This record gives sequence, C-alpha cells and structure tokens, in this order.
Amino acid sequence: MEVILKQDVKHLGEKDDIVVVKPGFGRNYLIPQGFAIMATASAKKVLAENIKQAQFKQEKIKKDATELAGKLETVKLSIGAKAGETGKIFGKVNSIQIADALKAQGFDVDRRRITFETEPKTLGEYIANLNLHKEVKVQIPFEVVAE
Repeated sequence: MEVILKQDVKHLGEKDDIVVVKPGFGRNYLIPQGFAIMATASAKKVLAENIKQAQFKQEKIKKDATELAGKLETVKLSIGAKAGETGKIFGKVNSIQIADALKAQGFDVDRRRITFETEPKTLGEYIANLNLHKEVKVQIPFEVVAE
C-alpha cells in the first residue's frame, strides 16, 4: 500500500515522501491519525505540484540549517545534574536540557530534533545528535557535571 506522508514519521519518512507500508498499518494508524493519505494518481499529481512550488522555500531552509550547523560545530555544553558519590546521576539528561543549554548560548533548536548516541546516566562526556534538516546533521559534544 502506497501512502503520502503529511508530516514526518519517525523511522518511516519525511513529510511529502511516498512510502510503501503494510495495508493494516496504513489503514488503521497512519490515515486515521492524519499522518498520511492514500497515494492515488490525483494525489501524486497534487504532491508533485506542491513540491515544485515549495522547492525555493526548501533551499532557504537548508541554507539556514547549514549556517546554523557551522556555528554549532564549535559549541561545547556543560550540563549540571545531581549525582551520587559513584558518579551516577539521579534521573538522566534529556533533550530538553540540551535545548535549554543551547538556547542560553543563543541557538534556538527544537528539542524533538535532538537525540543521543548513548543515554547520559553518569557523569562524563557524551555526544548529542542534532537533525537540523533532512540532509544537515551535526554532533554536539557535552559534558555532564555534578551540581
């Protein structure tokens, strides 16, 4: 079953992608939730026209993301967390804390675009992956320190 995604769906595709999914997943989840529409011939023509018109806008967004990635490559963050004597922190560092630390330095990054290679559960240095655009990704090193 072919569907056209109306928004980004994690592990499936980006907005306006035409993807092949199992019929049950499309009918029972993607379409009722408003994440996708059926990929009929007329829907594909409308999608092609919309993509053609949005091409200029996408180029600007990609250019802005590339510029932001260039500025973010030099950033090093330090995140404070309460920790025990063994270095294990209470709870874990999450993407909201990384987004807030970036905002404090003047960078506005959506927290949903931040992922981790390994979950920060102890004191030490880690890497945060920022997916700024479909083709622009940057890695930010950060250190978890005791408060």
